[in-house]
Amino acid sequence: MSWESSLEYYRIINEKVKNELGSFHSAKLVLYSLDFEEIQTLQHEDKWDELTLIMKDAAKTLEKAGADIILICTNTMHKMADDVQDNITVPLIHIADATAESILLNGLKKAGLLGTKFTMEHDFYKKRLTDKFGIDVIIPDESDRDIIHKALYSELCIGEIIESSKKEFLRIIDNLVEKGAEGIILGCTEIPLLVKQSDVSVPVFDTTAIHAEKAVKEALK
Repeated sequence: MSWESSLEYYRIINEKVKNELGSFHSAKLVLYSLDFEEIQTLQHEDKWDELTLIMKDAAKTLEKAGADIILICTNTMHKMADDVQDNITVPLIHIADATAESILLNGLKKAGLLGTKFTMEHDFYKKRLTDKFGIDVIIPDESDRDIIHKALYSELCIGEIIESSKKEFLRIIDNLVEKGAEGIILGCTEIPLLVKQSDVSVPVFDTTAIHAEKAVKEALK
């Protein structure tokens, strides 16, 4: 939900439309950009009811503006995805569903999950992957979850790419692979700014790219 990853969504969606349609084509879209300072403050104050109201209002505004499909361009805020979908009439493309489809297409059944502590520790993401798609999800231990969370909010969400943090992420990924992870979900839309497939020996699932490309596929139907 930081503008750092919103920029990536905008780029990927337009590149995909250009590749699919050619010529001068670009995406018709409406972008509702929220103030991430307000969002992250409410997250850390555990005020999810207030965040849900903000997200429902944003989705309704997008629908009124003519959106045919809606994306929540962040993994963590899918915590209220069902509430958002219940308050609009157009489809919401769920980032976890798109990611799960990609995992299954790769023939994998066990994945390591990196993300904010909210995404790693709360059930809304892991449980959906397991219950709906049969994917076994493992997460880092508590100290490593703290490292990831801190790097996301103090570095990546404000556009800072730090090599020492990348080394820590790769160490954590190696630990998950040793525990049986067949692939790694980059379950925060800022993580792909730091970790690339070329850095990792097992398949990496870039949720930003997967979600954005799924949106274009659905839109072009």
